[in-house]
Amino acid sequence: MSKYGDFYSTKWGFPKAVPEDHYPSPAQFMPEYLNNPEYYEKGYHVENVGDGGNFYWVTSPAGYEAGFVVTGAGVVVIDAPPGLGENLPAAIRSITNEPVTHLIYSHWHSDHIGAASVFGPGVKIVGHEITRELLSRFPDKQRPLPTETFKTDATLEVGGVKLELSHKGADHTPDNIYIYAPDQKVLTKIDIISPGSVAFMHADVSENISGYYKAHDDILTYDFKALIGGHISRWGTREDVEIVREYWHDLAKFAEEALWEMSNAEALQGFVVGMGREYQLVGGENWLNSIANYATEKTLTKKTSNGQTWPERLAGATVNTKYHAWTVAESIRLERTHHGYQALGNGGPAYIA
Repeated sequence: MSKYGDFYSTKWGFPKAVPEDHYPSPAQFMPEYLNNPEYYEKGYHVENVGDGGNFYWVTSPAGYEAGFVVTGAGVVVIDAPPGLGENLPAAIRSITNEPVTHLIYSHWHSDHIGAASVFGPGVKIVGHEITRELLSRFPDKQRPLPTETFKTDATLEVGGVKLELSHKGADHTPDNIYIYAPDQKVLTKIDIISPGSVAFMHADVSENISGYYKAHDDILTYDFKALIGGHISRWGTREDVEIVREYWHDLAKFAEEALWEMSNAEALQGFVVGMGREYQLVGGENWLNSIANYATEKTLTKKTSNGQTWPERLAGATVNTKYHAWTVAESIRLERTHHGYQALGNGGPAYIA
């Protein structure tokens, strides 16, 4: 027990979550290796994925993942999360004696590449030009600058193994890229899909929610057998992507429905009734949180395409959906059409406020 106990409580913050208020994670989210004490002693689990027998997925008890491919002319590594740290080179050594020659940055975030320095100065680092720009602007000795960059598409070929790199626009971050091994049929796209689970809070704190939604469609344009998503305890399948895509579209539908329900003049006035102007921001908080609550309830109680509810299908649905609902509703207000605007004065047609 830490000095904070099991929760830091304050009247201005969040209430304590308790297991009794949530669904347990579905069995498909809990691979067998999680029951192996050796996994926690070593600090990593490594598994061969895709076709060809030379592409590997590595995960950690900290909930972070990376990938590497053995080429015969050196190892190409994808990402270097601090939560794996020195256990990532150990995982590689458990498979091959080939040296690491290349490291690919999926995007600039420290939680995925903040242990890049563990591979030393002789490794070639490949990343998007925006990744280099951001790391130059916010330098970190643990994240050396990419030595090779690209803008839209590039191919990295080592020992006859081909990796196709693509940037399709901002989603989780402005620089987040697709890394595809066509022969092995392994796709790496970080911080979009958490296989078997809903994403971390607020759409994994993504910067462009419209791009985040589009990334689900773009992932499905690839022919892959394994998806490395960067988080959680499983590599993903095409079915995993299709399932979470359905979840996000349900959430967007109900968030927009909530906005229409609660953005008309009568509803807006209801949230501030009885409050002086000095407390109107309290009403504003209640308005936005009510929109999130509406979308959360509708999403979590809906029978989905297989007859189950989302808490029955995806881990973390009852934990994270309220955060996603808030973010998706706000992103609709910021990034999508308002279907009109205020007419002169106080009248006019309905529109999203």
